[in-house]
Amino acid sequence: MYDVIVVGARVAGSPLAMLLARRGHRVLVVDRSSFPSDTISTHFIHQAGLSRLSSWGLLDRLEATGPTPIRRMNFAYNGATISGFADPIEGISQVYAPRRTVLDALLVDAAREAGAEVITGFTVTGLIWEDGRVAGIKGTAAGEEAETEFRAAFVVGADGKNSTVGDLVGAEYHRVVPASCFVYYTYYSGLDWDFHHWTGTGRQQFGTWATNDQQHLVTVMRRIDRFAEFRGDVEGNFQQVFDQLRPDLGAQLREGAERAERFRAMRYPDNYYRRSSGPGWALVGDAGYHKDPFTGWGISDALTYAEVLADRLPAGLGGEQPIDDAAREYEKVRDERTTETYEFTCMISELEAPPFYQSVFAEIGQSALGTKQFFALIGGGMKGSEFFAPGNLEAMYDDAGTPSARRVYPAKADV
Repeated sequence: MYDVIVVGARVAGSPLAMLLARRGHRVLVVDRSSFPSDTISTHFIHQAGLSRLSSWGLLDRLEATGPTPIRRMNFAYNGATISGFADPIEGISQVYAPRRTVLDALLVDAAREAGAEVITGFTVTGLIWEDGRVAGIKGTAAGEEAETEFRAAFVVGADGKNSTVGDLVGAEYHRVVPASCFVYYTYYSGLDWDFHHWTGTGRQQFGTWATNDQQHLVTVMRRIDRFAEFRGDVEGNFQQVFDQLRPDLGAQLREGAERAERFRAMRYPDNYYRRSSGPGWALVGDAGYHKDPFTGWGISDALTYAEVLADRLPAGLGGEQPIDDAAREYEKVRDERTTETYEFTCMISELEAPPFYQSVFAEIGQSALGTKQFFALIGGGMKGSEFFAPGNLEAMYDDAGTPSARRVYPAKADV
């Protein structure tokens, strides 16, 4: 009998298991994959996400795997260009985009070291119910036909989009926003580029940032209605986006770089929240809350809210409060704290922001204050409501020397 069973061992499940095991709880983690193994990802971890790894004693271990540190970013959004980096956030002065073969294996190892039991190659096929509550899982191990059962006081689905646990408990979707785009990405060697995130004419975008093994992740985003056309010539259309938005980088990609792996398609589901707590169960990571990869917040949010859940569950496991109440507190905190990121991501991933945002972006790149605050917003050190507050915009406009005629302020619907 376990205190908690976690289904899914990647960037939400293993940290949750590790943190609970460090508190002395008996935890089982199961995953259909083995590790190290790859998965579709932006790889990107914001400063706020890295601060969680640092607090858990894992950042040094990640850095030892050799991801290239990123200390300068270049953003362009339909003609507005902003370059720089945030001041340190919780002591973190760089960001990383590690390969998931590296990051996920590191987190699984940390969960094991903390005392959690980890079973890989295990596919969950059902849940055990007792008196209307989830009381365990059923599933099969790789190469076996017989079904195995494990019981626990509480079960957490950390099994990503299309969560099996979420489906089995009937967790409802809400605040759904249809997906706007698709992504293709791959890895190149031979590039000496800064971080670039470039959105331009034709509602198209490219991004590139360093990862492990002296390689860059290179990605292109287009609107969903272009998917069939794009997949007809992935390599040619991929190159064309660079050639149209940044011909200089397009030339370097064509002439001075070598593609290291196949192209991967990332056609994500709609943006959503999902009911994430119920009798004997909870959802964490993309299982309960997912947004477009444009802003790269998937991993950082998974780490952050795995910790929030790990902080709440012990009160329920120890009898200080009903455990379902503890899980509901986690869900409430997550939903409140992620709303601004969710709404901003859904808006900007349309690849054509409303005029208010376009005007703000055009001005803040001319301001040292605006640039610093923009990257603080990107890195998780500043809320959108703070950044776009009229008084704060005024200070950035003053710093940039923006004429009165070009100063715009949010209507209620903009923030």
